[in-house]
Amino acid sequence: MNRQDLQQRIQGVLVTTPTPMDKTGKIDYGRITEVTQWWVEQGLGTNTAPLKVCAAGGEGPSMTDEEWEGVIRTSVNAAPDANFMAAVKTKSSTYLAIEDAKKARDLGIVGLQVDLPFFNHPNQDDYVRFFTDLSDGVDDVGIMIYNTFWWGCPGITPETMMRLKDAENIVALKYSAPPDREYEEMKQYSHIFNVINNGGKPVLCHQLGGRGYITSDATAYAPHELKVWELMEAGKYDEAQAEIDRVNGRLGVWRTKVKEESGGYQHLKAYMKVVGQDCGETREPSHWVSDKLMDELREIFRGLGWPVKG
Repeated sequence: MNRQDLQQRIQGVLVTTPTPMDKTGKIDYGRITEVTQWWVEQGLGTNTAPLKVCAAGGEGPSMTDEEWEGVIRTSVNAAPDANFMAAVKTKSSTYLAIEDAKKARDLGIVGLQVDLPFFNHPNQDDYVRFFTDLSDGVDDVGIMIYNTFWWGCPGITPETMMRLKDAENIVALKYSAPPDREYEEMKQYSHIFNVINNGGKPVLCHQLGGRGYITSDATAYAPHELKVWELMEAGKYDEAQAEIDRVNGRLGVWRTKVKEESGGYQHLKAYMKVVGQDCGETREPSHWVSDKLMDELREIFRGLGWPVKG
């Protein structure tokens, strides 16, 4: 597949999925099959709502390499016709990144989320070498660069993105702007790469030529995010922003309370528990959501008109 073909698979509502685990913290592969099929039934896993497994929100960094492969394999086997992406675990060499990319591709993944190589204290020239070599090293899979500047490395610049325009398998950028740069600079390359918002500005991103955004809400209630994307595609930006604000105004405050209790990504599994699709709890050292906050979450879902079970 060429860049245009791959870009048709990495756009829209990119759905960060939690990884089901049992009470001992082991990955529950049977539950992965069940919940993946449920997500597909809700309208996810399409070319405008790819399911992204093994990301940080799916506790990918806490997995062994064998678990990482097992989650990908089980997810794809559960819904062979669905559209899947996977996050590549951050490692310290181009060689290892290429090897993992090949494994994910061979397991049926069509898109990869790849961090900046922050362990290597890179500069912009290193980014060009790393992502060009990765693009050359694996075919038939789209690479979405994750602009992870908050790990202490410089954010990828518009000039660097333009230097990657001939790297055929670099198709997207998961984007938020560093504090010292303007968000709007993404417009310089959004005609070449699918810019996927990760900074709380999905409407602005779309207005500037972006082609999607990251969500952790769709796994619990897909109609909300699918509606937002439909509104943006229709150019109904005020309506899209109003729907985003309606939901985030309530859930954003709740997520802040969760982070005060512990770090991590407990909210994804908390959402699933509330809608009756239990995926277990998060791995340590993250602390699970308190009963009080779980009760608050149920009330928020009811207020939004989202399903609540159990």
